[in-house]
Amino acid sequence: MRWRNSRSGYGLIHILLHWLMAAMLVGLISLGLWMTELDYYHPWYHQAPDIHRAIGVLLAILLVLRIVWRLSHTMPIPLIQHDWERRAAVAAHLLLYLLPVALVISGYLLSTADGRAVDVFGWFEIPAWIHGLDGQEDIAGDVHFVLAMILIAVAALHLLAALRHHFVLGDNTLRRMLKPLDTR
Repeated sequence: MRWRNSRSGYGLIHILLHWLMAAMLVGLISLGLWMTELDYYHPWYHQAPDIHRAIGVLLAILLVLRIVWRLSHTMPIPLIQHDWERRAAVAAHLLLYLLPVALVISGYLLSTADGRAVDVFGWFEIPAWIHGLDGQEDIAGDVHFVLAMILIAVAALHLLAALRHHFVLGDNTLRRMLKPLDTR
């Protein structure tokens, strides 16, 4: 079992970070969209945002780990033939790192606008370092929503590109992200 990336494929750690991040983002966006539709008397009206914020903090920690791993390890050579595809892939991957960072920041500003800390499942709290700015909650909420919608679009394009590589081009792009391939 290969743990680290090589020039020919991803290692198990990179693969696990990728899929854990993807699952957390799908869960957070689904929960976020669902909870905004709840009315005040719904039993989950107060609990859902607490869970969303706590998972968001865990995502932020995972995101830092993923970025450190990405910057400190070899990346596989892309299996892309055309220059425009390479540029599009680089832009999409950059957005797939930057958008979650921006979502974490906007979510933090939204959650702490009233000066309360973010509780993470009772394990620890993230203090409200920035709060009380004019319109902070409304602006951060709008930005958070728009960024989430952009992330959905970019992730959908990322998924379509992976499926194109697998089913149309028949290369190992998707297989490399599903399991470490032995390419000796």
